[in-house]
Amino acid sequence: MGTVFSFDVRTFGAQDEERVRAGLTAAVAGLHHVDEVFSTYRAESQVSRLARGELALEDCDAEVTEVLRHCVAEESLSEGYFTARYAGDALDPTGVVKGWAVERAVRMLVSSGAAAVCLNGGGDIQLHGGPWRVGISDPLGPGGLVAVVEAHRTLAVATSGPAERGCHIVDPYTGKPPEVALASLTVVCPGLTQADARATAAYAMGDRARDWLEGLPDTEAFAVTADGRIWQTSGFTRHLATAPIRPDGKAA
Repeated sequence: MGTVFSFDVRTFGAQDEERVRAGLTAAVAGLHHVDEVFSTYRAESQVSRLARGELALEDCDAEVTEVLRHCVAEESLSEGYFTARYAGDALDPTGVVKGWAVERAVRMLVSSGAAAVCLNGGGDIQLHGGPWRVGISDPLGPGGLVAVVEAHRTLAVATSGPAERGCHIVDPYTGKPPEVALASLTVVCPGLTQADARATAAYAMGDRARDWLEGLPDTEAFAVTADGRIWQTSGFTRHLATAPIRPDGKAA
């Protein structure tokens, strides 16, 4: 998927380690399989062949239908600010695929007997069990943090913004970066499938994002504006372990 995945897995005891290691092997294999099926960079992937009209949806693996169903749901929820179709109306479900794949890999590890799991896929994280602490990077001060999320249960943390990869998210209605671009936007909700897609959609919305996020169930957000101010949805505080913010209200 063109990014790095890291696993932190805890067991209940030494007696579970062999079974959990087998689960880890299966989870890694599952991520490679997802890349083979969904990569838009692989000419022979099922998604590439589907996009070219060489393969019917009913002839694809069932997981392709599952991912596209998530894409449709998130597109409807976001009024089109999340989309699985981009330049030239080309099919590209990768905005959902990584989060969905990470979430599925964590479920595999939990099924194998893992007590707690933290799976980081390119900076977007799915957590199970805990306690876990996840830092939100300061997009305006490399190496710093603007907040720390603490989790003791299943939780996902996804961040969108230009700090790592430059401006790669556009308003699908204009084809251009959002008029009011945030420095970063972090979304927290139970599953990474939704968190990743909603972070992308909200970033594309620009100054509409906060009101939209406030209306979503089980979804909270934390944002840093281009001039260093912060805002957060009303329920985000319950996820905070610590918030290193300067007295003037700007990101540390």
